[in-house]
Amino acid sequence: MNQMIAYLAPEGFVNDLATELGEVTSIHERLVLAEGPLRPSTWAANVWLEPVRLPITSIADAVRKLRAIQGDWALYSFHLHRRAQLIAAQLPSVAVKPSMFPASPPARTIGSWTLMDEHTLLASARCSCPWPNGEIEFIENHDATPSRAYLKLWELFSRLQVWPQIGDRCIDLGACPGGWTWVLQGLGARVLAVDKAPLAPRVATLPSVEFRKESAFGLKPEPVDWLFSDVICYPSRLLELVQRWLPVCLNMVCTVKFQGGTDHAVMRELAAIPGSQLVHLHHNRHELTWFRLARNR
Repeated sequence: MNQMIAYLAPEGFVNDLATELGEVTSIHERLVLAEGPLRPSTWAANVWLEPVRLPITSIADAVRKLRAIQGDWALYSFHLHRRAQLIAAQLPSVAVKPSMFPASPPARTIGSWTLMDEHTLLASARCSCPWPNGEIEFIENHDATPSRAYLKLWELFSRLQVWPQIGDRCIDLGACPGGWTWVLQGLGARVLAVDKAPLAPRVATLPSVEFRKESAFGLKPEPVDWLFSDVICYPSRLLELVQRWLPVCLNMVCTVKFQGGTDHAVMRELAAIPGSQLVHLHHNRHELTWFRLARNR
């Protein structure tokens, strides 16, 4: 029998995850179990790579068996919440405080566990994401930036530990009101912000920011260090835009915003672009982040 793998969906997206995985064994609220081998799981917030079932006779027995594997564990609770919390209370705290940007992954390896029933734990010492349950939080800046969209770039850069460097030339398509431009400028990059609507004044007047009132789709591709797009458009149109820019830009980050249902066909086409990846970030809504980096080519 193949190893069972557990996929944790972000809040509200368990159906998208189950559809992406195909045949699954069982679903426990946001936790989807499927036989291995490991499957592509764009919609997973975290993947439990080596889950094992542990029979337990008591709360103390549960704590003892988890500690015997390793010290640090994050709970995902979908039922039996009081019993689960009593177990968690006797394990070392793994609460990760909101971080300054750029955030570094937790120094400790954090496993994941849940109660399947009163007498059975499901636990995995290895997970795909170093942050508990795939959730990364930041100390936010509510004054300098005009929207919370900047959190998507903060999260992606922190997860990858890669971001534009001082002097890099970036194009920000669909830049209004300027959250992404604000992030890029703060990293020391030179930013061309493109949108039919203006930037917020506090972003437009920042050094090294140039604004061009133009459609993101009308801009002629030109060599740049980074291309960013948070444009609101149908996924198929974003795919066309990405394909136009691929020959001239190695580093690209684009939000795939779904209009209505999830467009799985376009997801597959984007994921098939060599060196690229699709992820659902903690700060994404019904959207994905597609990226391609020069280091992955």
